[in-house]
Amino acid sequence: MSVLIHEVNKTNQHAHVSIPMIHEQRDDRHPHKKFAISPTSTWWNRASRCGLTALASLVFWLKPLAAQQVNHSEIIVDVKTEELNVQPVAANWLSYNGDYTGQRFSSLDQINQTNVSQLRAAWVFHAPDSRDMEVTPVVVNGLMLVTAANDVFALDAQTGRIVWHYSRPVSEGLIDDAAQHHSRGVGVWKSHIYAETDNAHLFCLDSRSGNLLWDVAYAEGNKNYGATSAPLVVKDKVIVGTSGGDDGVRGFVAAYEAASGKLAWRFWTIPGPGEPGSESWPGELYKHGGGTTWMPGTYDPQLNTLYWDTSNPAPDFDGAVRPGDDLYTDCVLALDPDTGKLKWHFQFTPHDLFDYDATETPVLIDTIYRGTPRKLLVQANRNGFLYVLDRTDGKFLSAVRFVDKLNWASGIDPQGRPIRTDVQPTENGTRTCPGFAGATNWFSPSYHPASKLFFFVANEDCTVYLLKPENFKEGRTYYATGARHSSTDHGQKILLAFNLEGDKPAWRYVQAGEGYSSAGTMTTAGDLLFFGDNAQSFEAVDPRSGKPLWHFNTGQSIHASPMSYAVLGKQYVTIAAGSDIFSFALP
Repeated sequence: MSVLIHEVNKTNQHAHVSIPMIHEQRDDRHPHKKFAISPTSTWWNRASRCGLTALASLVFWLKPLAAQQVNHSEIIVDVKTEELNVQPVAANWLSYNGDYTGQRFSSLDQINQTNVSQLRAAWVFHAPDSRDMEVTPVVVNGLMLVTAANDVFALDAQTGRIVWHYSRPVSEGLIDDAAQHHSRGVGVWKSHIYAETDNAHLFCLDSRSGNLLWDVAYAEGNKNYGATSAPLVVKDKVIVGTSGGDDGVRGFVAAYEAASGKLAWRFWTIPGPGEPGSESWPGELYKHGGGTTWMPGTYDPQLNTLYWDTSNPAPDFDGAVRPGDDLYTDCVLALDPDTGKLKWHFQFTPHDLFDYDATETPVLIDTIYRGTPRKLLVQANRNGFLYVLDRTDGKFLSAVRFVDKLNWASGIDPQGRPIRTDVQPTENGTRTCPGFAGATNWFSPSYHPASKLFFFVANEDCTVYLLKPENFKEGRTYYATGARHSSTDHGQKILLAFNLEGDKPAWRYVQAGEGYSSAGTMTTAGDLLFFGDNAQSFEAVDPRSGKPLWHFNTGQSIHASPMSYAVLGKQYVTIAAGSDIFSFALP
């Protein structure tokens, strides 16, 4: 492992302030001063005070910029552990899922069912040289942080204007998911910002300037590694994973010291020779077994337990070379965040033959379940079943089928194992449901405490899976061999609402289109459920009934999940669509 540590006082040539924020003049000796006034910002202040029509149109009919910023003279980023532990989120949205539970529930209620029809675009930020953004913005005290490929943008969360921009080139020679250069966001701790690169580096920036503090290459030894996730900060550690589960890498979860970038621990998701579960990985196959960890996990501070999901085994469609259950692929892992020690695991799809990654968010919910107070872990899985576990010990409690098109299993047995059918990949191809994209996927679910309903987007579709054994080779995928569209099936996305004790959805909201979006959900205390639909629109519906209440056509496909924040008492709702960040507020 190579570690590049850069001194704090060095200037990184890739970090620059593109358009400074507008702030009141401050004494440079002020100990908390973060952003200095500049001639550019002074000019914008004067222009906005004059109310120039052209400038007003650029910021979507906002009030004059200077008037909005006059009481917002400094942004202090100093995120402490107790702030990361806050549940649910309010003005700040401090991590990919908002808080550690993964519920994506905001306690803000300024925007509610009585006024949501008045929502307007407050501002739009375009990320240059990007497409199909999958980021969820993080907001700290009015500073918004977004990623696009290997770039990090710090924005004024009131206006969308750039505060600073850290840039580095995309990596050459990547394959599969990593070659798309997607990034889902940042982690924050104290005054530091953390992000992952497409080629699996973890880097740390100074929140005041965007200067690089340190950079760690955390997945070496196999060129097929990549990264597409957002880091998760727990206590004083930054937790990361990798992509490449379809490409013959060995998955792991790793923790780095937030201050220094030094490795604290690493848990390998594919057991090595002699370790429990290694019987599935003969010879050196364990080095290429998949089980990657390409989405952020969740965390319970009371139990001091980190919950992280793993992807499919490799080769994807050839199970003959990897006999048995193929641990720890398609699992949720309960880890000690201090040491990386495994507390328990639950495997959703043993001996997966269909690329049914279990990387969907493991949502933590405390509620009365079947008459007993429980600490639950809930996951809508790519394999077509909604699972409920006891997160204290991993005990299986229930599983409910949530898609009509499902032929790989006939059900789930009392121990939580699937009851398999004879469907499997073949040389000539086998129609399998759910298909290659899964019955759901990484797009975020959410939970609404008031209604006790769990929401996620399901995908009704099937795929023809083909089998042709192949050997691992760097620079190539490791599917053995592939999948093609089923000509008799057409993809369809459906927004589902589930009562956790029900055996069918409380309601269904069928989406128009062919099912190509990857948009997630969010709920709020304003009794609203926000999500990106399958027709390029951002929508709000009644969480109890699914009744549509508001929508905005972004004109671009949505492959991200929404979030909400507040600045100076004003609530905003935000989502990435295409290569743009859209932020909405009441007039």
